[in-house]
Formats: sequence, C-alpha cells, structure tokens
Amino acid sequence: MHHDQAARRAFLRQLGAFTSLGAAAPLALNLAAMSSASAQAASDYKAVVCLFMFGGNDAYNMFLPTDSTSFANYTAVRDQAPDSIALLAPGTAPVPTAQVASPARLGGVLPIVPATARTAPGGGTQTFGLHPSLGALQTLFNSQKRLAVLANVGPLKQPTTKAQYATTGYPLPASLFSHNDQQNTWQAFAPEGATKGWGGRMADLLLSQNTRASFTAVSVAGNAVWLSGDTVRQYQMSTSGAVRMGADSGGRLFGSTTVASALERVVRNARSTHRFETDMADIHGRSIDAEVALRTTLKAASDPLFGTAPVSGSYNANNDPKLQYDNPLTGGKSSNSLAQQFQMVARMIEASSSSALGMKRQVFFVSIGGFDSHDGQNRNQADNMAKLAQALKYFDDTLGGLNLRSNVTTFTASDFGRTFTSNGDGTDHGWGSHHFIMGGAVKGGDVYGQVPVLSARNANSNNFDGSPDQIGNGVMLPSTSVDQYGATLGRWMGLSDGELLSLFPNLANFSQRNLGFMA
Repeated sequence: MHHDQAARRAFLRQLGAFTSLGAAAPLALNLAAMSSASAQAASDYKAVVCLFMFGGNDAYNMFLPTDSTSFANYTAVRDQAPDSIALLAPGTAPVPTAQVASPARLGGVLPIVPATARTAPGGGTQTFGLHPSLGALQTLFNSQKRLAVLANVGPLKQPTTKAQYATTGYPLPASLFSHNDQQNTWQAFAPEGATKGWGGRMADLLLSQNTRASFTAVSVAGNAVWLSGDTVRQYQMSTSGAVRMGADSGGRLFGSTTVASALERVVRNARSTHRFETDMADIHGRSIDAEVALRTTLKAASDPLFGTAPVSGSYNANNDPKLQYDNPLTGGKSSNSLAQQFQMVARMIEASSSSALGMKRQVFFVSIGGFDSHDGQNRNQADNMAKLAQALKYFDDTLGGLNLRSNVTTFTASDFGRTFTSNGDGTDHGWGSHHFIMGGAVKGGDVYGQVPVLSARNANSNNFDGSPDQIGNGVMLPSTSVDQYGATLGRWMGLSDGELLSLFPNLANFSQRNLGFMA
C-alpha cells in the first residue's frame, strides 16, 4: 500500500478518537463520519436505539421476583442497617411522611404478569415486580405489550457455571467489575481501548442501504465506542441539533456573508493534489452539507409531533412538559435530559424514514448517568428510574404519533449489574444484569432468559451456596451473553447468520443465538 494512502486511512480511523478536543470533539467526529454511499434501498425502515445507563444499574431493584421464597431471600439480604435498600412487597401502600425516596415512601413494587409462566423456587408460579418509579413501564409491559425484560445478561466468552468460574484458566471476560473496561466490553467486546463497537460494525453491514451514509450511526450523547465501525464513523449531535461548521440559514458566519464564503472556499478546496489535502477538503465539504441537510429537513422541536410550542418566547426544552418527569425527590416536575435526547432521536427518525433523508437502517445512542450507587442508592435510583420511565414513555408515545413504533427498537445496557448484597445504603460492582427492550416489533409482556435464583447468604460466610447464579458478594453470574442479546437485535435489522457470527465474536459458543424477544 502506498505510504500516503496508508496514512490517510489511519488518519480517518483516528478521527473518531478526538475526544480530548473538548468542545471541538463533536466537529472532529462529524468530520470523520462524512463518507458517502449509495445502493439499492431496503423496502422498509428500521432503527435500533441503545440506551446506556452509565455507572452500573442495580437491576435487582429494577426488576425482581416477588414469589414468597425469592422475596424472603431478597429482603433478608437487602434489609440492612443503616439504610435498607429492600423494596417493599407488591400492594404495600406508600407512606407520604416517610423519608424521601425510602422504600416506605415509594410503596410496594409494581406487579407485572409475564405471558410465559415460570415455576418459583419454592413451587407454584413465580411472580415479578418493577421498581415503584416505573409505573409507565408497568403499563407498557402489562397492557400495551411493547416492553420485554431480558434477565441476567452480561459479557461472556462462553456458557459459564459457578464451578467453571472458579476454575483457573477458564475463559472469562477481561477486567470484570471495572467501570471503563466493562462499558467498553458491553459496547465493543474488549476492555478500555477498544475502538470498534458492535453497533458501528452492524452499521457497516447495513450502510449500503442508505442514501446518506453520514447518518447511519448517530449519537446524541457524545462519543460512544458502540457506534464506531470499520467504515462507519458516528455522527454526533446535541439535543438541539447538528453541530454547524459553515454558514447559518442566512448564509452568514459571525454575521458576515463574506466570512462564510471565505471559510467554504478554504475548507472545500485543497491547495494541492496531495491525497491528504483532497480528502480533508472532501470531508469538510460533506460535513457542511450534512449540517445543511439536517437544518432543512428536521422538524422543529416545538412541533406537536415532538414537543410543546411555547405560548410566548423561544422554545426551551427544559420547560417543555412533554420532556419533564415527576421528580420523586422534590415532588414536583423536573426537566429530563434523557427525554431530550430521545426527542432528538425521534426528530431524526421522522426525517430519516421519509424521503427527506432516504435512510433505511440506522443505529442511535443515548445515555443517562448516575448509576454508581455505592451509597445513597434509594434516592439516586428512585430518581433515575423515574427519568427512565418518563423518557421511554415519551419516546414510545412519539413513535406512536409517527406511526413508527414497529420500525424502532430500543434496548437498555449498562456497565454491569450491582451486588445482590447491600453495603449499608448501596451496592457494589457486579456482573449480570436485567435489561428492557421496547418497541412495536418486540414480543412484549414477557420475560426472556433465565431469571437467577435469589438465595440468602450462608450463615457463616459471604457465600450464596443456595443459588447456582450468585457468586462472591451475591454478584450474578450471567446466564445470557451480550453476544446473544446483540445478535437477536441484529437479526431483526436484517443481518444473516453468517454476518451475525462475524459481528459477535463469542456467538458461535452459544447454541441459542436468537433469544426470541423480537417478532
């Protein structure tokens, strides 16, 4: 390979890593994203949206078994001084005078009824509930059947038992229990330093179906390794829209049409025929064109499809009642930044699925932080669960208004689950975790995967010998892999068996490659 061609390709790969540029990072990443492709389009539109919960969500207070045996063990382990994190049984009335966000103030967990009956550890039918802040998701699961639960999923090299986990040399994911490494492992199947994620590599395989390749992989939450592929580079947006490099809608830059014209001449035209300069000029030009395309095709955030037009003054997403949630810490309404991210995704989907942008397959990334609940978990998780529920309901409602519910599937992910044990008012780093999948094409109203057995701690040790799923400190050993999770979504997006095996490095080690939660 000629030296300048190799340098060019290496440079383009590295543009996606310009996170150290601070405020300029979105521009650098958008420049890196500008590649063009055209091919015969698919006959339909589909998108997947990854909702990443940074910090490690305590899934065992988000979704939990409530049959008598499971709930008794759950309460025994989590009802610890000085601040119990054990949620209360279904049907328990809230106590308005109790401490804010305490289990007593929240009331009992919200019952859900899966379509597929399971046998409880103590016999009879196993029952389940959701965190008391997830009322909107209870409705999506029970009545509307557009929400499913995937139980105890996490990174795995191959199926792993407790005995195998304890065996020296058995293949396990690297750097378990580390935030940065497990965020990367969930998104890219390798610890921190990975540069290509399975969302981006999925987008590589779908790229030819889109008229505008630049908008195949879109983040509304900053740089995400999940969206970086071999060819695809993520296009970053803010909740307000695209990052503008060139002239505004009036053809001005810094108030001047002359400055705007001069900038376009400089960045669009190479000064020589050197490959580096010509490619940079091409990338700059496509970046400008992409922003103009979005500026002219995206409907306004205040459009009734997405928001609420202000009575007076300019639109402010923080004041939009559609993007506010019931804050369990204040008892009032608060702005929801996660809902604002979903609003931008919905605006993109509306434009992309129409003839305006001509897209057929897209992957999106949104996120919410604050899940590293070593202490103060009752307050933090109640607040985060309320944000999660309102944002997902907003997105589902908005897609319903666009008649696109069956075209978009949203799934959750996180660094890891937490420990089943309490440390006094929080939890520590875990492994396996439960997750939600939402959409019109989801076979909702059911629980998929293997629900772990919840056991009380051994009397004289920190072991949980009564459960095949709980290892040290009650950490859940996953029974379903991220590879299986992603492959089920990839199959719905139209990838072949061969493509899925090339995309998910550990999939060949699992006999079940379709978890069944997609129609």
